[in-house]
Amino acid sequence: MDWLSIIPPLVAITVVLWKKEVILALLLAIVSSEALLLLNASNNILLTPINTIERMVSTIASAGTSRILLFSLLVGALLAFMRDSGGVAAFVNKLVNSGIAKTKRRAGGITMLTGIAVFIESNLSVLTAGIMARGLFDRFKMSRARLAYIIDSTSAPVCILILLNGWGAYVLGLLDAYELNDNSFIILWSTIPYNIYAWLTLAIVAYTIISDKVHGPLKEAEQKLERLDSHIEIPAPTKSRYMLLPLATMIISMFAFMVWTGDGKLTEGSGSKSVLYATFLACIVGFSLIILSKRSNTQGAFKIGFSGMNELLPLVTIVMLSIALGASLKVLGTGLFVSGLVGEYLPFILVVPALFVAGAIISFTTGTSWGTFAILIPIGMPLVSALGLPPELVLAAILGGGIFGDHCSPISDTTAVSSLAAGVDLLTHVKTQLPYALATGAVTIVAYIVISMALI
Repeated sequence: MDWLSIIPPLVAITVVLWKKEVILALLLAIVSSEALLLLNASNNILLTPINTIERMVSTIASAGTSRILLFSLLVGALLAFMRDSGGVAAFVNKLVNSGIAKTKRRAGGITMLTGIAVFIESNLSVLTAGIMARGLFDRFKMSRARLAYIIDSTSAPVCILILLNGWGAYVLGLLDAYELNDNSFIILWSTIPYNIYAWLTLAIVAYTIISDKVHGPLKEAEQKLERLDSHIEIPAPTKSRYMLLPLATMIISMFAFMVWTGDGKLTEGSGSKSVLYATFLACIVGFSLIILSKRSNTQGAFKIGFSGMNELLPLVTIVMLSIALGASLKVLGTGLFVSGLVGEYLPFILVVPALFVAGAIISFTTGTSWGTFAILIPIGMPLVSALGLPPELVLAAILGGGIFGDHCSPISDTTAVSSLAAGVDLLTHVKTQLPYALATGAVTIVAYIVISMALI
């Protein structure tokens, strides 16, 4: 299959940029991937539509994917409960009137700090920060695209820098398969200072907040102030607890469920289970509050919840299709082919930068950071042993490359959830964030060359 395996992600990216239709792009990419799989197996290519449907069915049938899709729908209901109860408007008024968020910089700072504080899971991080900050950004006439950029470019880098979460446990599991000079735990924690991409991404987010300056397509989006729910009339403010109690329920129970699903160990908990359970529990609280406040009766509350789900249905579809595409590309071998482009005959000082570039390409074209780690760690760790390379530097480059696609690929579920949380069109989010990611990636490559010259 070789180079043909990169056709589906290229189809997705081309159609997204050409037609501005993300769902169509993802669907065509899945179709092309399934057609290539049939060709490779010498089967009837006319079965492509059937196989495409079956791929989506098998994706939805996966317990992990079903949890992600259900949680995405419940987020719509939760947002609607907090908004229609008047809690969001009241919370925004309280922050502004108290002086805590009386400027754009403070509003942005609170958003970033919230994303950092909820480091346990990337989707929970973007959801918490996005839900909390929507009203603030609207109040200060800051675009939802800026909000999506801040929460997305905070969550993934923080999750890979503060490793007391499922990310750290996952990478440790991959490292344990190799005999290295140091303990896997020590090597993983030693990557923190060398994860240049993650640090630079956070630094640029902080610069954007402090300077109140945006550039490129994000500057254009700032002038348009587009948002997906601009047609929705914001209810009058009531009590901020109608927003804070459901939000606090989601955050606290997320940690509790991580411990519970991990049999007492936070880092071994299931992120997909915990975020679903936590969001469901928060919805129960939000549903109860909207009834107890006499803002609506039971029938009306259900109507509000389903209305919120309906608002997010297109983005939930995007999440489903992106996961299905990732599953199809895995069978096709796209990631393995791209990783094979990193040859064994590179000069030593280019091995680490090349692993970062390979990770960025794989994660961007497949939309998965964890999948990228699974592909490149088995390539990078043997190089450590064979060539005597610093394991923490090699691993940091792989992790940074995986983060690149996780927070800016148009087919990444995290990117979709970020646009969902901020209430902005997915393509707008990708277009406005990508220039920042590319500039950061270019600086990271140079930095890894310099570090490699010093250490290798």
